[in-house]
Parts: sequence; structure tokens; C-alpha cells
Amino acid sequence: MKTKQSRRDFLKLSATGALGAFVISKSSFKNFVTPGSDKTADDLRKFGIGLQLYTIREAMGIDAPGSLKKVSDIGYKYVELASYENGKFYGYLPGEFKKMVNDLGMEILSSHAGVNPKGITTDEAKKMAEDHAKLGAKYCMQPWIEEADRKSIAGYQRMVAEWNKVGKIMKENGVTFGYHNHDFEFDTVEGKVPYFDVFLPEIDKDLLTMELDLFWTTKAGQDPVEIFKKYPGRFQLFHMKDMLTKKAPIFTTNGVNDFAPVGTGLIDFKRILAAKKTAGMKYMIVEQDNAGENKPFEAIKTSIINLTTKILV
Repeated sequence: MKTKQSRRDFLKLSATGALGAFVISKSSFKNFVTPGSDKTADDLRKFGIGLQLYTIREAMGIDAPGSLKKVSDIGYKYVELASYENGKFYGYLPGEFKKMVNDLGMEILSSHAGVNPKGITTDEAKKMAEDHAKLGAKYCMQPWIEEADRKSIAGYQRMVAEWNKVGKIMKENGVTFGYHNHDFEFDTVEGKVPYFDVFLPEIDKDLLTMELDLFWTTKAGQDPVEIFKKYPGRFQLFHMKDMLTKKAPIFTTNGVNDFAPVGTGLIDFKRILAAKKTAGMKYMIVEQDNAGENKPFEAIKTSIINLTTKILV
């Protein structure tokens, strides 16, 4: 059984055609902090904010070093990766990618690398753990469950059992394994809600943590603060992304496209962050699944400026 490629296999996208038109010039890396801001990239980095590189996936597929330079120039301190395949991250060996990030004044916080729902061999789990340890990642997150694998409670329970096994091996290598949610985990399956009736009760909290995506949790009609009160200390990582519309939950990611930079939508991040100690939060990571109009760098710039000038102050 092989480990899954990250997220939605985005590195299979060709760097030709439409993506070939996406050009990153060296001049665009200069002075990327919002005009008029009195904060430099180094000032912003002191806030310790991370970026999920899935947000700039097309750019990473074309020019990983240049894209990381741009992220550093904006002021991010940490990066969370979204490409792990055949022992490499974005096509680089763990040590190579780690050096590239560290040389830019950033650190690798986490990586999204999935486990096949049918299981993973011990050797495969050890390889994945060793690669993440060499990468210097503190965390490795299960990022996604395919729609075909969400049909039964028994299926979810099998997955959790596998994750617990992987979590033990990860911990032995100094890495914390965990789960990143969307909205479908809050849907009802066979009379139960997988997130509350399977994940939180059956995931070994001494081995795994939860990476709570505040957009998808809110999209599912859930209140993150109430979740923290019921399950304190379980949520070391927050995914920070905003949403533009509030509608009744549909429990699917299909067709959802109202993502927004942090601080430009409806989510009350100050209220949620006020409960971060209850949650057990250690790190916050900006992500925007779709920035629209090929402007992901502008979106992540807006997010970090809003966080550091309006939300975290």
C-alpha cells in the first residue's frame, strides 16, 4: 500500500499551457510588503505566521525556489508543504528542500502527506516518518479523504486505526501526525457524525493532533470555540482562511469557491483566537484554496497584513 500524493495531485499539472503563462520575475520579489505599511518582512516574521504552500501550488510547480523567496519577502515565518511523493518534496530531497527554506529565513513547520484509507505498511510509514524528520518538519498531516472512502462509519474507523499506527511511528521519529478537516467530516453517516463520533474519540490524542480548518469548520455550520470547549487541547494547528458567504451546510467541497484572504470575510478570527489556549493552538497557518484571477501572492499578502495589523493586535 502506498502513501497518497498530497491534496489533489496538483503536481501532476503541467508547467506548460495555461500554467506556462504564469511567469514569476525576480523583480516581483522586491518590496512585496503592502505599500504604506510600516512593517517590514522581518517585522511580520516575528508574528510567527505560517503559509500552506497549496495556496501557491501552480507557482511552486513552476519555480519552487523563486516562489519560496517571494513568500519570505512577504514576511511568513513558517511553511507547510503540500507535495510529498517518492521520498521527495516538490521534487527535492528532504535535506535539499529544508536548506532552501532555511536559507530564506523561514522554517518548515508541517507537511500534508496522506495515508491510503486501506492502510500503509510499516516500512512505508517508517519511510514517510524518516523523510519528514530529515525535512525538519514538526508535523505531518493527513489532508484529505476521497469521496469514495466516506461511505461508512466502519470505513472511517479503519482509517483512524491506521492513522494511530502511523502516529506512533511518526512520534518515534520526532514528528507529530494529525488530521486536517474539510466540511464533509461533519455530515451524518449512518446516524453518526464522523468528526465527533469517530475522529475525536478514537484518534489517540497522545499521538495525533487536529489541524482545524476554520473556513471548512465554519462552512459546516460548526462553532470552533464550542468545539474547543468540548475537546480542549486537541487543536495544535489552525488553518486561517476567510469566507465570503454564510449558507446552510451542504457538506461537500464541490463547487465551494467563496474563499477570501483572512480579515476580508465573515469569520470572527479575534473571537476564535481568544480561545486558542483552550484549543491548545501552537501555530496558525494561512491558506486559501482558490485565490482567483491567478493572484495568490496578493491574497497571502493581504492575509498576513490583516492578521498583524487588525487581528493579532
